[in-house]
Amino acid sequence: MDKSAQILKMVEEKGKLKQIVFDNTLNSFNMIKSILSNQAKEFNQKLKTQDSRVRFEYRNAGLFQCEFRVAGDLLVFYMHTNVFEFDRDHKIWTLPLAKQDKDSTYSGIISIFNFLNDSFKYNRSEDLGYLIARIFINNKKFYFVEGKQQMGYLSNDFGTNEIDEDAIKGIIQSAILYSLKFDLLVPPYDQVKIVNVDQILESRRQGIQTGKRLGFSFNSDDITGGDLLYTGG
Repeated sequence: MDKSAQILKMVEEKGKLKQIVFDNTLNSFNMIKSILSNQAKEFNQKLKTQDSRVRFEYRNAGLFQCEFRVAGDLLVFYMHTNVFEFDRDHKIWTLPLAKQDKDSTYSGIISIFNFLNDSFKYNRSEDLGYLIARIFINNKKFYFVEGKQQMGYLSNDFGTNEIDEDAIKGIIQSAILYSLKFDLLVPPYDQVKIVNVDQILESRRQGIQTGKRLGFSFNSDDITGGDLLYTGG
């Protein structure tokens, strides 16, 4: 096959494959939006407190982003518009599906970040947020979640379960529970005992930089990353 024919073949096959993956990911993201909206209403109805500061709130932030406030926490859901392949050292290559069908590893990504709600409320642009999970979805609607162990559901069944409303609801509730258990800690005294004038002047505009593990190594607080999580069940 000459190079021109190879180019046409690759564009036709890979282009079609990636468009299918994109469509599956976008459909899943739209399900996330719908479920988050319904969860906010459901949880608020069941809350015993009437304090408006302790509420659930959903906000659509565009075609590829949405936010879910849980009292003082904010979960940001973000869909990347591109389709990705995994590096050769990723765990996915040890799974049966990846060995049987190479096209199955092309995936769309939906990321879940945990921020403090005050970071957005007071426009503290220097505050830190943390990636707590990534949802990968392929051309057959198979999925897996890569994230922190505390989200639970460790499994290697990628290729068995398709993404659907029940799966998404389970992922969302796990992310909410994780963020609620992931507390804001006091930074070490020696790390914050000296500040310069610029930092104080900047704090007048947007406050001192804050994050849930400011001053701590993210992996030192019994938190590990890079695990294959929640593929259903």
